[in-house]
Amino acid sequence: MKLVFIIGDAAVGKMTVGQELMKITDLRLFHNHMTIEPVIEIFGRYDGKTTVELREVIFRNFAASGLYGMIFTLMMDFDLPEEWAYLAHIRSIFEPYGTEFYYVELIAPQEIRLKRNITENRLRNKASKRDTESSTQRLINDDKNHRCVSREGEIPFDCYLRIENTDKEPGEVAKMIKDAFDL
Repeated sequence: MKLVFIIGDAAVGKMTVGQELMKITDLRLFHNHMTIEPVIEIFGRYDGKTTVELREVIFRNFAASGLYGMIFTLMMDFDLPEEWAYLAHIRSIFEPYGTEFYYVELIAPQEIRLKRNITENRLRNKASKRDTESSTQRLINDDKNHRCVSREGEIPFDCYLRIENTDKEPGEVAKMIKDAFDL
């Protein structure tokens, strides 16, 4: 089995690249909002504990499924030890199944991400982003309060790819990932 983590800042294109990567591989996409949105719908607000617990069930069952692999997207603050611990925890769920792990970091400047924040695909798949004024403000605030871009040499993983995707189409980025990791 293969597990591809696509990490990056808000609206950098994680889900969209994941959708394109799923089209050209046998990997299944599990983008972070697939658990965030139903929890918001049911609770009327974001509930992190429930979101994480739902992901746990999906990770455990998928890891045991014998399927080819998964793409999982998430925003990560590189300064927070608990974020690194969460990556390690997810990895620990999959390790007993002989999983191969791949890490992709997408990077684009804020001005590009602000434009991507209001794209049709993003709004269709992420109901919580449809209040674009609030979503835009969250993106700006997150940029001020979190470091979601790694420093040179900070990522310790063997199978790691950093892609500056400002001027790249999602399909092009997906092909770069597929080719780099022979997926």
